[in-house]
Amino acid sequence: MKSLYVRMSLLFCSVIVISSVLGFLISNAYYQAAIKPKNDAKLTKMAIGLQSFIEDHPDAVEGYLLSTASLGYKMYLSNDQGDERFYGLPFRKNDLKEGELKKVLDGSIYHGVADFPSGMFITGFFDNQLSNTIGVPIHIHGQPYALFMRPDAEVQFGELRLFFAVLIAGTILFSLWFVLITVFHVVKPITRLTEATQKISKGRYDIKLYTARRDEIGQLASHFMSMSRELERTNRARQEFVANVSHEIESPLTSIQGFAHALKDGTLPEQQRIEYLSIIDEESRRLSVLSKQLLTLSSLDYDENALDRKSIDLRAQLRQVLQIMEWRLTEKELAVRLHVADITLQGDANLLYQVWMNLLSNAVKYTPTGGEIAISAEAGGHHCIVTVTDNGEGIPAGQLPMIFDRFYKVDRARTRDSNSSGLGLSIVRKIIEVHGGTVEAKSTVGEGTTFTVTLPLL
Repeated sequence: MKSLYVRMSLLFCSVIVISSVLGFLISNAYYQAAIKPKNDAKLTKMAIGLQSFIEDHPDAVEGYLLSTASLGYKMYLSNDQGDERFYGLPFRKNDLKEGELKKVLDGSIYHGVADFPSGMFITGFFDNQLSNTIGVPIHIHGQPYALFMRPDAEVQFGELRLFFAVLIAGTILFSLWFVLITVFHVVKPITRLTEATQKISKGRYDIKLYTARRDEIGQLASHFMSMSRELERTNRARQEFVANVSHEIESPLTSIQGFAHALKDGTLPEQQRIEYLSIIDEESRRLSVLSKQLLTLSSLDYDENALDRKSIDLRAQLRQVLQIMEWRLTEKELAVRLHVADITLQGDANLLYQVWMNLLSNAVKYTPTGGEIAISAEAGGHHCIVTVTDNGEGIPAGQLPMIFDRFYKVDRARTRDSNSSGLGLSIVRKIIEVHGGTVEAKSTVGEGTTFTVTLPLL
């Protein structure tokens, strides 16, 4: 299997070669269509000029043709009696077709440049052949001659041809070299990303990639680093989650096991036996609540769209929650202010019921006796905002960002309520998120806490 570097190198080198061939073919086609007729016309005009001068100065023919040849032209002068003269370097091929000489001697002009065979890879511009010339009739001392001429490419363009050959060869070689370097520069970050994915697959997240590039490769490396950090955080959260679940389950199970073992003692007083049974019952309920909370989180994590959406009268639902919590409110002598507009939501009634129940339970739990709780709800635009405010002990600023994390417990809450699992607010946030809303908390130690829930109306 070829590596990406080899594939891209072959691709770019092929592009250079194919582009060069296509460029040559286009240049050849342009020469055949436009340049060759102009060259033929230019040489014909020059040959006619030589014809006029030679016929006017027949005694200077030899010197004039030699001088013209030295300027970079090849010429062939002949008659029908075998008198042949070459001026300049010899033609590569003396391939003049039979009968063409006689036509010129008879007064015709031979257009060998224009009629030179064209082909896909034949330009004809540098072909120093006798058939690739212009022929004109000339009379010298009354004798008919035929003069064939063409530019001598080796004399006129010899150094230039070498220059262009070196230029083209150098361009191609440097292009290939730069292609290899460029491809390596492109492929190297991808190779590093491949190595990074292999590390992640083995559980290693200590990955460092070059992210200073401002192109797509740099963005990919940056996003990959973000993904790596998120995977590390998720993995750490998963491990903490498993550890916390094990701890939360182990504690009540240990209590149940210990008190059940104590109940086997037949001499245990009745009052102590009832106390132990009460503890077992309480721990069993704690396990039941924990299992239900974990089931709720699991169902929301893996099937966020499984909501039983229907119209909900928000005011009626909040009043129902207050009625259920009435005995706890009365027990702590808490005052409740309810200010809820007439709002209809589209959502899962059972899940939203858990949200209000959890927020109000926390407010009751952490509000001192004789305190006050305020619940308000108002609609604005396409959203409604529900706030639950208490004047309890508050949450320290350093702990406030973590209160929605799973199994997180504020220290004061841990001491005041050992039955708390630390999942309540996590469930609240998850339920609100699957409804397309947000939940935020603001708190000041000693003054109280406010939870703000924003939900879409539709």
